[in-house]
Amino acid sequence: MTCLKPLALPSRERRHKLIALAATRRIDSDMVEHAVDSGANTKLPWDFHPALTEERLRFCARLLANARRDAVALAAYEMGDDNWSVGCRAYAFGKQRLKRVAESGAHSWLHVMDDSHHFVFLLDQVPVRFYRGMADDPTARTLRRQEAEAQQLGLALGDEMAEGLMFRLALEADAKGGVDRVVFLALRGDEGHAECAWSIPLEVPDVPGLGSTQLRLIADDGYQGPQAYDPTAYGAKLLSHGAGRRRTAA
Repeated sequence: MTCLKPLALPSRERRHKLIALAATRRIDSDMVEHAVDSGANTKLPWDFHPALTEERLRFCARLLANARRDAVALAAYEMGDDNWSVGCRAYAFGKQRLKRVAESGAHSWLHVMDDSHHFVFLLDQVPVRFYRGMADDPTARTLRRQEAEAQQLGLALGDEMAEGLMFRLALEADAKGGVDRVVFLALRGDEGHAECAWSIPLEVPDVPGLGSTQLRLIADDGYQGPQAYDPTAYGAKLLSHGAGRRRTAA
């Protein structure tokens, strides 16, 4: 086997290209590095549309990662929670975080196009969906496009470029159920041919223990996370609510 000469540390853009190439081609890492060094062309998200910036994708990935962190930390396995129920809650929490930020208007580029179970959000005019699973193994459900999503992408990119194309964020879970990494995918066709697989630079906090008194998550959307259950406060809220109803009736 021919030995490759040592290579200098790549720039940030070159590292991103290396990660993207490694995610889309199952080949030896040394060969990937050699291919990038020799000028192999790998598309990055912003090559498809300028709205898909690194900053925006990192922001959305962070929201989704912390939403999943919420769901894992709140899981009550002794009460019957399992991977399926936690996964459903994580998906709902992710939708809610994105929706809350979009509705706040704090980031004018973020919008929700479809808040149903087929959740679609927009970066400016570019539709994106997210799913929990491996980036290199999207399911048929992940590859399904609603007509409205396809039409919107055609408006953003032009019909020819958007033909059969879809953008997805893949949330890959670690052994604890949290997010190990988030990968931006540009997939085309029923087979999901990957034209881009870019691992989003992301710092994900550890999942807190079940004894945590409060989950203080990122402040991107002005939300500090769920509060620990306090029966005293809950009882006081019920009493206050009941008193209000009595006053109204009187």
